[in-house]
Amino acid sequence: MKHYFTTFALTFMLATTYLSAQQVTISGTVKEAKNKTTLPYVNVLVNALPDSTFVSGTVTDEKGLFKLAPIKPGRYLISFSYMGYKPESESIEVGRLNNFLDLGSILLIENSEELGEVIVAANREEIATALDKKTFTLDENISQLGGSVLQALQNLPGITIDQSGTVFLRGSDKVAILLDGKQTAITGIGAQSGLENFPASSIEKIEIINNPSSKYDATGNAGIINIIFKKEKEAGWNGKAGMIAGVGNVLEKRESFPGLRDQYRFTPKLNPSLSLNYKKEKINFFFQGDVLWHKQMMKNEFTDRVFEDGTAISQQYIENRTQPIYNLRTGLDWNPNENNSFTFSGLFNYRAYTDLGDIRYQNAITEQQQRLWQYFENEINQTIFTTISHTYKFRQPGHKLTSSFNYSFRRKDEIFYFTNQEINFTGTDTTALIADENIFDLTLDYIKPLRSGRMEFGTKQRARVFPNLITFSPGENSILDPGLAGSATYQEWLSAVYGNYIYEKNKWELEAGLRLEYVKVDYLVDPNHAVFESAGFDYFEPFPSLRASYIINDLSNITIFYNRRVDRPEEKNLRAFPTYADPEILSIGNPTLVPQFTQSIEAGYKVSNDLGYFYTAIYHRASTNLLTRITTEIPNSSRLVTIDQNAGRGWNTGLELVLSQKLGDKFTLNTNANVYQNKIDAFTLSNAYPSNINFSRSTESNFTGNIKINGLLKLPKSLNIQLTAIYLAPDIVPQGRILARYHMDGGVTKKIQEGKGELFFNAADIFNTLVIRYRLEGNDFTLNSNDYFETQVFRLGYSYRF
Repeated sequence: MKHYFTTFALTFMLATTYLSAQQVTISGTVKEAKNKTTLPYVNVLVNALPDSTFVSGTVTDEKGLFKLAPIKPGRYLISFSYMGYKPESESIEVGRLNNFLDLGSILLIENSEELGEVIVAANREEIATALDKKTFTLDENISQLGGSVLQALQNLPGITIDQSGTVFLRGSDKVAILLDGKQTAITGIGAQSGLENFPASSIEKIEIINNPSSKYDATGNAGIINIIFKKEKEAGWNGKAGMIAGVGNVLEKRESFPGLRDQYRFTPKLNPSLSLNYKKEKINFFFQGDVLWHKQMMKNEFTDRVFEDGTAISQQYIENRTQPIYNLRTGLDWNPNENNSFTFSGLFNYRAYTDLGDIRYQNAITEQQQRLWQYFENEINQTIFTTISHTYKFRQPGHKLTSSFNYSFRRKDEIFYFTNQEINFTGTDTTALIADENIFDLTLDYIKPLRSGRMEFGTKQRARVFPNLITFSPGENSILDPGLAGSATYQEWLSAVYGNYIYEKNKWELEAGLRLEYVKVDYLVDPNHAVFESAGFDYFEPFPSLRASYIINDLSNITIFYNRRVDRPEEKNLRAFPTYADPEILSIGNPTLVPQFTQSIEAGYKVSNDLGYFYTAIYHRASTNLLTRITTEIPNSSRLVTIDQNAGRGWNTGLELVLSQKLGDKFTLNTNANVYQNKIDAFTLSNAYPSNINFSRSTESNFTGNIKINGLLKLPKSLNIQLTAIYLAPDIVPQGRILARYHMDGGVTKKIQEGKGELFFNAADIFNTLVIRYRLEGNDFTLNSNDYFETQVFRLGYSYRF
């Protein structure tokens, strides 16, 4: 153990940040003051203040319109001169929040004087990006090349992943996941495991937005993670082909109980991929295709249940998976003229997997087997996502109206075959689930540049229908509860409008917005259901957002954020039907859930230098109606049931630190630390199955956090080496605590074939140390769990760009 900690302390991490300087287009219209007619061919000059350094110049077109680009943030003097008219000039402030500034109408008065020009050459230092968004490229995340997007996320600042594939941002799993800025049936609240469907090689960059403005959906109290697919922009035909092969679970973490199927070992991984792009004049065609085929040990969980009456049960739960995933993404950008542009795109995802599950239950003291539960599961998920978007650009640069219609469909077809071997008998059962998810989205977004900022207005209308049917087919000696089968339909209607105002003056930046959202959710349960009746919720709520920044100088600034957000229970949280994957710890949704509301405030400071930057933020979140899961006992048995619940109030207060610095010409170090206090207020609730079981918990709080250290060494001949170390401290959940986790990743890349080819080798969880450990405390039981699932993977890959 000391060896691991020593190695951890000596290892470095880089979560590669994508930073770009702001480039602004300044525009306006020059008119004659007397009769307001436009003036063509007026000279327009921009000089920096206070030294009058020349920056840019142009002339107005036939309609008096001028455009100047690119202009960096700063203070300038803009001058207008035209033969026969009096010259005009005024000072302007170019900020960092807007790509376009509209100076409106400039009026010139007739005069015979002419303006002379002064031209001096100089450059002004670039200003770093604002604090509202962090952007990371995945091509340089060497230690996770060849893995899924879900695996790559865990190396980014503030993000952690648990054993079920749930994404946490700053300690909260209430994160909205978007694909190219849109919510789909693959991802989003409650469907984060869908990120396993996409290889990191297909992704260009990932944006982390901790404090979204009112322009974004109000869901996700922790913020938004926007995953952006690659799209080539070079003219003509170009593309990239690659092949990645790997092997996982090389070292066994813990030996199995006797009588179980072998753990999957030396699990193979294959990921061929191809991307094509053709761009010519008004057309840009793109295509991406990839296959993720692998075997994987999804679960190797050892659990101990100890009851107050002395009963003690140990179990091991192994789940071995074979899974192919196919992704096809294609589309067309069409620009018929300078005012209109269209995008047509489609994504098809096919995911099929076969799971072999074994659970041995035994007396914890005598180790005598009490039950052997085995299953064969076959599940097929098919998703189609299509989008049509149109952008109309007005004559004024940056003035545009964007409309988009999206349709997403997902079908889940799942069947379980169970075998139950107990001391005196053997039983068989079968369960099946068919679920269809339909999402219809219509959005309109309008942007109007102003003299010192811009205005944004928009609306979103969404309908979501999710019917599902679960059937039980009891066999001999069945343990299924037939009253829990049946059908249900989740129906959601959302209507939202927003307004956002951005203002920049001198050293101040302000962004203020308000989103009004009406949501109605109906969950129509089979009337014959043994426990739950039809339920749902609705609300009409305001969601304000505010961001204020003070620019200390070109290299440092301070920003304050405030927003209010909501987390609605998803269909899987409301689903009133159990899964029997573990028959002694059932899992059921709860259609009586209501939304969780959160208010957040944050203050951030960033300072940059020529070799890197330092960023720190203090944040506080306060939530009501906490969405969580509570486990209670089933009376007169040693079985448990876990049900989704609302658990009162909670607070999260933390400090985030990010340091990115080049140390010499070849080494870059990035350290990210997130330290926070979790506090959960006292609550009392009742689990409805099998009958009302009351549960209460007193107020709890805990200081916790995580640290990620990453180092990138760039050697001669395009050889790069990266090492990553991650440590997550213990944390609390509403019914217990999760213990510390740590692991190390590393990778090497080498450019070949004059830069067109690339080889890489990497390893995830090099020392096989990542284990998920947690403890739950019930009314009369304690549960301790240790999951030694597959985390160690070695990969070798090659790609060629043509």
